[in-house]
Amino acid sequence: MPLLTVTDLRTHFHTRQGVVRAVDGVSFSLERGETLGLVGESGSGKSVTCYSLLGLLPQPPARIESGSALFDGIDLLHCPPAQLRAVRGKRIAMVFQDPMTSLNPYLRISEQLIEPLLIHEKISRRDALVRATAMLESVGINDASRRLYQYPHEFSGGMRQRVVIAMALITKPELLIADEPTTALDVTVQAQILDLIKSTQRELGMAVIFVTHDLAVVSGLCDRVQVMYAGRIVETADTSTLFTYPRHPYTRALQKSIPALQPKGSSLYTIPGLPPDLTKPLPGCPFAPRCEFAADKCLNTPVQLLETAPRHAHACLRAQLGEIP
Repeated sequence: MPLLTVTDLRTHFHTRQGVVRAVDGVSFSLERGETLGLVGESGSGKSVTCYSLLGLLPQPPARIESGSALFDGIDLLHCPPAQLRAVRGKRIAMVFQDPMTSLNPYLRISEQLIEPLLIHEKISRRDALVRATAMLESVGINDASRRLYQYPHEFSGGMRQRVVIAMALITKPELLIADEPTTALDVTVQAQILDLIKSTQRELGMAVIFVTHDLAVVSGLCDRVQVMYAGRIVETADTSTLFTYPRHPYTRALQKSIPALQPKGSSLYTIPGLPPDLTKPLPGCPFAPRCEFAADKCLNTPVQLLETAPRHAHACLRAQLGEIP
């Protein structure tokens, strides 16, 4: 039985400009110990999907229109607030996108690190501080017993991200949601953070949802990948299949945009056009206006995510009909 099963999740934002369909019918499952990558451009609905699962969106303007998210038998979208609070931060933890703003600048690192332990495990403050010191050491912060009592502004960006990861892992969660945890970091620190997540995952046996727009990171970290566009999943497959045999034109375009794959000295490939306006209905494929393979029927014909090979599904009408290679 999967650890997490999300079915037909729809999250809309009701604004003065109209209803923004940020997440529009997302379904997926996650096994224990598995790493799932959520990939797509900014605004594709990756982060909103994760925030919806943990009840972190302000309502209003956000509204969960439909769907279910079963985590070990608990429907995260419809359970009582007290039950969700007992799961969030204990069994499911999240690493937020920006390490510079994820920590409270007015509180010492010690206060922020031990808070999950004091809330969820009801241990003494002394024992919590001992565990917090050990956790800082495990994420690679030297002189942890001293640095524990410093403020966030006394840490570099990479060290702050390590602290945020330590906060997420200190309760030994079953599921870690990492929302672009390496975006604001340089390449060397990125590699260290990714190694830290992988080693901790092996140690705890936890599942990971890794949100990113960096396909290079996905290739070395994730077991399966789901590509999102305009609030929908347009392709899903295991990592090796997605990179060697992509079927949806959007997935192909993302791969063509990787600088390392471009011939030396050539112009970098960019996907033409802009993402669609999510306040307007999208009767056909949302990527059709930017797609090099699109036909007239792609603009107006509804297309569903269809499995065309074992554990490989995509939502390209022409590819499903065998009209494009």
